[in-house]
Amino acid sequence: MNLVNKMVSVDDLYSRRDYARTLPKIRIRTQLLIDMDNIANGVFSPLTGFMTEEEVNSVVEDMYLPSGYPWTIPLPLTLDQDQWNSIKVGEDYVMSDLEGKKDYGIIKVSDKYIMNLENIAIKVFKTSSKEHYGVSRMYEWGKYAIGGEIEVFNRYVDEYSSHMLSPRQTREIFKNMGWRTVVAFQTRNVPHRGHEWIQKTALSSVDGLFINPLVGDKKKGDYKDHIVFGSYEILVKNYFPKNTVLLAPLRTMMRYAGPREAIFHALIRKNYGCTHFIVGRDHAGVGNYYGPYEAQEIFTYFPDLGITPVFFKEFYWCNKCDSMVTDKICPHSIEDRIVIKGTLIRDLINHKEEVNTKIMRKEVAEYLIKEQDIFI
Repeated sequence: MNLVNKMVSVDDLYSRRDYARTLPKIRIRTQLLIDMDNIANGVFSPLTGFMTEEEVNSVVEDMYLPSGYPWTIPLPLTLDQDQWNSIKVGEDYVMSDLEGKKDYGIIKVSDKYIMNLENIAIKVFKTSSKEHYGVSRMYEWGKYAIGGEIEVFNRYVDEYSSHMLSPRQTREIFKNMGWRTVVAFQTRNVPHRGHEWIQKTALSSVDGLFINPLVGDKKKGDYKDHIVFGSYEILVKNYFPKNTVLLAPLRTMMRYAGPREAIFHALIRKNYGCTHFIVGRDHAGVGNYYGPYEAQEIFTYFPDLGITPVFFKEFYWCNKCDSMVTDKICPHSIEDRIVIKGTLIRDLINHKEEVNTKIMRKEVAEYLIKEQDIFI
């Protein structure tokens, strides 16, 4: 698929910035600036701007864009009511940060609408409960939305910008590495031995592994971005052969939309040039809102996805097998298992206790114990 490019060319940069200074300004939150950046650089291809009402409704109800392309997460530009009231369809507006200090790009507003948030919550998140972080955040940001194509003349920059790679860059890297098949791994957590086993098992049947930790807005209790990325730098350096792994962050927010977000994550990695995508237990899940393998089952509805899902069941360490296993390959009883649970690892790290090397690599555990304030 051809990648979208909504970045203003160097030749047009000064003229478009000059034009932007003549436009009325809308101030948008950081999460939308990041969405804008991902649209402009092709991460969210084939989107060329923020979604119209028709696009949002099509995605919410059918999990496809009106064009027939699979897409599962709505991406409107939401505003407070005062700003929304001032918007005129057909006009151009410059998008700035909330303080109005820096302008990033221009949106040509083609639609202005009010969303049915309860319906979106039930269809996308499978609950309307505000106990769900994604639902609560959606209600907080409101129902007043606009849609339209964008053009971007300033990149959104943060502490991860030096680590970021665009889909054009990763595709070129894969080509230069001679990787015809690449499996992607999405994560918001620090790596334990189960994650490493999944990654290496998948890597054994393809040319390369793209570890793509998510950095961005997440719920309280999740690991901080620099902790996740730093722990993966340690793992890759010490436990993977050179020239088999590419590590780079994906800058976007966690939606916690379970099955729908699994498809969304897969489509993003297809844009990066990956041919395969790892889907484990409860991908992008939170609480008990989704079944343990619902995020795998949803892929049966998308035969046209264009990227091959790689499914893994729940894993554990078997003392008799002396390795990481699943029920499919291990015949031994539950008494022989060491079940790897995130809550157990968190408790050990919080109490500065030694972590069993069958659960987590020593270097990673030492890094986590040494660091302070590792959770959001």
